[in-house]
Amino acid sequence: MQNDKNLNLTRIGIFFDGNYFLHVSNYYNYFHPRRSRLSVAGLSQFIRKQVATEEGKPESLIQIVDAHFFRGRLYASEASQKGKQLFYDRVFDDILMSEGVTTHYLPVKTVLGIKQEKGIDVWLALEAFELAFYKHFDVLVLIAADGDYVPLLRKLNTLGTRVMILGWQFEYTNNEGQEMSTGTSQDLFDEATYPLAMHELVENGLKQNDPLFNNLFVKSVGRREAVKPAKGIDQKTKKSTIQNLKKGYGFIKHSPQNLFFYYQSLVGTDFNDLREGDRVAFTIDKNDKGEPIAINVRLLES
Repeated sequence: MQNDKNLNLTRIGIFFDGNYFLHVSNYYNYFHPRRSRLSVAGLSQFIRKQVATEEGKPESLIQIVDAHFFRGRLYASEASQKGKQLFYDRVFDDILMSEGVTTHYLPVKTVLGIKQEKGIDVWLALEAFELAFYKHFDVLVLIAADGDYVPLLRKLNTLGTRVMILGWQFEYTNNEGQEMSTGTSQDLFDEATYPLAMHELVENGLKQNDPLFNNLFVKSVGRREAVKPAKGIDQKTKKSTIQNLKKGYGFIKHSPQNLFFYYQSLVGTDFNDLREGDRVAFTIDKNDKGEPIAINVRLLES
């Protein structure tokens, strides 16, 4: 007779440290050969299959019953000054909403001139423990790296809630040429029931062309359609070609000096769709140092 335990539904709650998740997603999109963002839907599918494997149950008995995303966010007045930031934030909100993920935001605070997230990790920990207590999650999945979450895991252990940690470790060179590294606290891994070193799993899965790992990434739809410049285009709008592209930024040919642009300054296209020599329309602004840069960069027809 089949074990009754194997007939019970395994209930999963997922909790995202949003800043960490977006940091990892940006790494894959701009610095990893994959050149694609993480897919929330693909990650949910991966989690269900992984929990089914760890729990020794059919996937039909593994269900995500709750998911929550926590992140600090700029005030609307500040985000509106950063090009399309408000639009991109809303697009990502739509993605989370379509996947049934509840969002939790706190305003980013400025401390000694530096913008910092304050209170997000505490809020996540409190919500995770409270919901695990009242909703009786069998497995709580935490996408985070900070050792500050260790007390949360110890509290969850007292409830008998099994914890799966999705953590990454990688190194890369940022846009300023600095060597950067990201890692997950070993203490966090040690406290978890199911610690997953995602950087290793993803690399191995991609090498084997495993559909489960390919689906962890947003599918590329190829180069986006170029836009035709509107008649009566603003006199301040310039047109030129992309001189060169780096990781997440590039330069547009311009006299007396080429103009820097960042991926967040693009309108209607994705940075990974650009090629050197592409014709673009743009306007000129100044950065914090008073240097000219290109903003509102749009891909034009050849």
